[in-house]
Amino acid sequence: QVQLVESGGGLVQAGGSLRLSCAASGRPINPYGMAWFRQAPGKEREFVATIHWSGGSLSYADSVKGRFTISRDNAKNMVYLQMNSLRPEDTAVYYCAFKASVYSARLYYTDLDYDAWGQGTQVTVSS
Repeated sequence: QVQLVESGGGLVQAGGSLRLSCAASGRPINPYGMAWFRQAPGKEREFVATIHWSGGSLSYADSVKGRFTISRDNAKNMVYLQMNSLRPEDTAVYYCAFKASVYSARLYYTDLDYDAWGQGTQVTVSS
């Protein structure tokens, strides 16, 4: 059973940057896919970014492409989300997610695909 804990959220002005971290414990995140999702008030949880277990393939939602970067450090059992050029519409609770499919060749984009979640970290972008 994997446990995920997100950190790094906070309040930032539009145009600013934040780096979210996801610390995994209980099992190694290698070789499993990982992702970030977010949920704004009154909205459904949405996909933000995902990373292949090898780190060799990445995918982003169109709304964050070119501004956000997902990465992983398998040795440290960590996943990161670097967020630049933040906008008020990026305000949401951000969640780290774990896909319990070993050595999977594909990426996964919906929350139903993922098997474990963190508690979330709040990101608020002021205009």
